[in-house]
Amino acid sequence: MKCQQSLAFRFGIPYASQFGHRGFSHSLFMAVVVALILTLFAKRLGASRQWVFGFIAVAMASHPLLDALTNGGLGVALWWPWSDERFFFPLTPIQVSPIGRAFFSERGLAVLLSELGTIWLPCLVLGLMIYKVRRNLTQRNTQA
Repeated sequence: MKCQQSLAFRFGIPYASQFGHRGFSHSLFMAVVVALILTLFAKRLGASRQWVFGFIAVAMASHPLLDALTNGGLGVALWWPWSDERFFFPLTPIQVSPIGRAFFSERGLAVLLSELGTIWLPCLVLGLMIYKVRRNLTQRNTQA
């Protein structure tokens, strides 16, 4: 791993620091804090505060949870600020992604392919299933 490629390293923050990569920014606490802050823009987005909070909290929490499924690095500080301990899930099917320009390499392509099968295709199938169920429910309600 080339340290110059990570933004945290450019500021002299070590990888293992709570403020390093996969540290505080990958905590569930930060997912909630950012979601709360972004609810301030709900009106501008034309959405309810609850919808914005839920959407952002789930989106932000999904990133560290997916990172905890990777097979490299030091783990994810899910419970920061209550704990600096970093975690991986027992099952780690996702190859850890190279940082910076190295992402655009043969190894980066291998990571994308591993994510395709373990994340993107299952999410696509789930999304299509939800779409189909909602569409069927909407059609039933309009016919009633």
